[in-house]
Amino acid sequence: MAHPLRFRRSPGHWDADRVRDQLERPLNDNLGATAGRPWFSPPSGYEARRFDMDDGSFALFCWTDDDSDPPADAGPGPAGYWLGNTETPSPLWQTDKYGFDEVAYPVSRWAQRELLAMLHDAEPWLAAYPHVSWFFLPVFCSKDGAMTTRAFFRDHAAGFPDASREEGTGFVEETLRPGTLDEYRATMAGKLGTSASLDLVRMSATIAEFIVARILADAGYHVTPEIEVTTGHSLDYRATDPDTGEAWLVEVTRPQPASGRSASDPVAAVRDTAETKTNGQLEAHGGGVTLLVDCTSFPAADWAAVREAEPDVRHKPAVVLRARPDGHVEGYRKGSVPLDLSAAIDWTS
Repeated sequence: MAHPLRFRRSPGHWDADRVRDQLERPLNDNLGATAGRPWFSPPSGYEARRFDMDDGSFALFCWTDDDSDPPADAGPGPAGYWLGNTETPSPLWQTDKYGFDEVAYPVSRWAQRELLAMLHDAEPWLAAYPHVSWFFLPVFCSKDGAMTTRAFFRDHAAGFPDASREEGTGFVEETLRPGTLDEYRATMAGKLGTSASLDLVRMSATIAEFIVARILADAGYHVTPEIEVTTGHSLDYRATDPDTGEAWLVEVTRPQPASGRSASDPVAAVRDTAETKTNGQLEAHGGGVTLLVDCTSFPAADWAAVREAEPDVRHKPAVVLRARPDGHVEGYRKGSVPLDLSAAIDWTS
């Protein structure tokens, strides 16, 4: 699986002749490349080219002789910045890679304007969801994941059953709007995946983490993802009370509907999925973690059966929940849950 889109920084002097000889000609020989001016003006002090390949891939390249704001681990001096979802020309193979927030802001802003315009040209409906468009841009425009990640929102309502793309994408838009996860964009967007194969189970599990982040934030907690613990695992979140500084660890799991797995009914699906998580990662940790079991993928009838039975999940404390695209979340608790989630979850009992 490829990585989310990142810049390559090539130190040294670049000019139009070198760009034509070392980038444009190899791309044209291998893929058929049209080079031209970018759609948006490059940052002050930079020149830029845009490359569009016959196979639909693209690349952006900008360069300057006065790189006065290089990444933290790079020395100042002339440099070029490459960004694209096509093959990388050989002169750039040994260059260092940087995320959108690691290069100079004017370079990042220019490139993202180009990418957003491309994205909305290909998927006009996404323009109505600026936070989703921006947050997932590194995977929406990635080498292998562009088609699959766009299709996940467009054709599969971001993992919400019996929902339109507008409803499912709208939920994620509202989740991202407050900026709770902006600082962790590279990590969280990358979880959606950059695979050429559409994996609805994995992608839906990723959305479960966004649902839980929204619940924790709506309940008043500060959210930090990917918490490394002494067992060598990473747990999904640390939820911190901003008033007291007290913090709790949270792990998320999302069972799939009984129709898509070997479990005979939705109650068994909840138990089996939670048991897998409990017997692995949480057992190794040895306690102190609140498990949130997200049943958002369940159709209404399946969730009704779970809500009625309120099955144990072999781990305490735990919350079993289901979110709907309108933002309503309901669920039940097992054990003494240390987090006060009443502001975000409508308890069924």
